[in-house]
Amino acid sequence: MFVRQMHYLVALSREKHFGRAAEACNVSQPTLSAGIRKLEQELGLPIVVRGHRFLGFTVEGERVLGWARQIAADYESLRQERTEPGGQLSGTLRVGAIPSTTAAAPALLARFHDRHPDVKVQMLTLSSVAIQRGLDQLELDAGITYLENEPLNRVRRVELYVERYVFVTRRDDPLARRRTLCWAEAAARPLCLLTADMQNRRIIDQVMGDAGLAVQPAIETSSFMGVWSFVRRGPWTSIVPEASWRGLGESPDLVGIPLVDPVHAQPIGLVLSDREPLSPVAGALMKLARALPRDPEGSLMSIETI
Repeated sequence: MFVRQMHYLVALSREKHFGRAAEACNVSQPTLSAGIRKLEQELGLPIVVRGHRFLGFTVEGERVLGWARQIAADYESLRQERTEPGGQLSGTLRVGAIPSTTAAAPALLARFHDRHPDVKVQMLTLSSVAIQRGLDQLELDAGITYLENEPLNRVRRVELYVERYVFVTRRDDPLARRRTLCWAEAAARPLCLLTADMQNRRIIDQVMGDAGLAVQPAIETSSFMGVWSFVRRGPWTSIVPEASWRGLGESPDLVGIPLVDPVHAQPIGLVLSDREPLSPVAGALMKLARALPRDPEGSLMSIETI
């Protein structure tokens, strides 16, 4: 019963609703509520703020929730580890990926699934901040994100590839025949960029600022799908990671031109919680990432390496 109660709390924290939490745990709502009340009685602590609907956790409940996340995660890891020696690894691999990596991440995760077909893979598009929070709260097994620029805490890192940037415009643009373009030329064009809350945008702002350039996008959007739509409509252009551009696939109406002066390179990597032991699925993913072919200095040269 104790482990089930931990799962009840974790589900309630995630769903923010008693009915949905009960459904996620495959029990009735009265069963879930009774289990939480019994835990409160056993611990002698109020855990949930009482009301006609879920109103949150008490201060004491937040502390209990932290333990519940750890116990539930460790129990799931124990189940996976118990299965692994006698057969295929099973369970669920939960990976958070920042938007600029969602085109490249499936290459690594597809390899993982090929090796471990009984593991369900979930890739969630999240901000770098949400990935850090998901690792801290044991809601994610791993993240794929920037390794520099903004701090990462309490994580193990495995570099995957180096992100570079391209200028994207319509094929009928006079610049479309250029082999390269400098950042100053790109800054002078009507730009459509990601919103300022996205780390990718903050990197572009930093590169521009270091070059003494002002970033004044005419259009801002929270998704690369929005970027492609606005650039196709014109007259807007954009600056995007090379991986995102390649992930768009065949685009006869658009061109991507490498940006130089400066050539900005940003390492992208796999991050996992710095805790022992790692869950078996997280450990298997880290082992796969470390085994990817690298250059003599130990780095992955480009996205094609994955």
